Amino acid sequence: MATKEKIQNAYIDYILTEGKQPISVFSFAKKNKMAEEEFYKYYSSFDAIEADVWTDFFIKTIAEVKAQEVWQQYSAREKALSFYYSFFELLKSKRSFVNHSVSQFKKGLRTPVQLKEGKIAFEEFGIAIIQEGLETGELADRKFISDRYKDGLWAQVAFLLNFWIKDYSADFEKTDEAIEKGVNVTFDLFQRTPIDNLLDYGKFLAQNAGFKMPF
Repeated sequence: MATKEKIQNAYIDYILTEGKQPISVFSFAKKNKMAEEEFYKYYSSFDAIEADVWTDFFIKTIAEVKAQEVWQQYSAREKALSFYYSFFELLKSKRSFVNHSVSQFKKGLRTPVQLKEGKIAFEEFGIAIIQEGLETGELADRKFISDRYKDGLWAQVAFLLNFWIKDYSADFEKTDEAIEKGVNVTFDLFQRTPIDNLLDYGKFLAQNAGFKMPF
């Protein structure tokens, strides 16, 4: 009897051996000894399987990092780093599939359809750690900007995925380096800077325009 997991595994195996999607759902179902209607019970298309696989990548990684004993002691920056390291460690075991799937992404500024559900799961995770950072003062609470911090975290996913696909260093050491540098730069931008102090000072002066120097 077909299950979601069995269909996913059979599809990934087909991609790895054939290097392309099956020609039809009928042929795929027949090859895997299932009725065509069993396939449609879970998925409407092969693209839907890929989207589900990507969503599982994100959900599994999030569950894995949250299960770490030290998770609650991590800063927002450390939690982000933990996610990215774990995410790409998971992708290593599926690299051939990921290479194929990414090659099918439509080029452009919009999120590929295969990643849409995964992005939702990741953004919920990202918003939570950003909120923690804002509450502890680790991150700067900037009007109209703080709400976009999650976009910066997603941009890191897109950049690092593209970098990892092209990384041929031993054990993907360059990707690990890119993760560290990219996350540190991103969180440095999220943190309070002298510019924030200057803006606060300007706001203070504007609110106290009647104040006069005593000399």
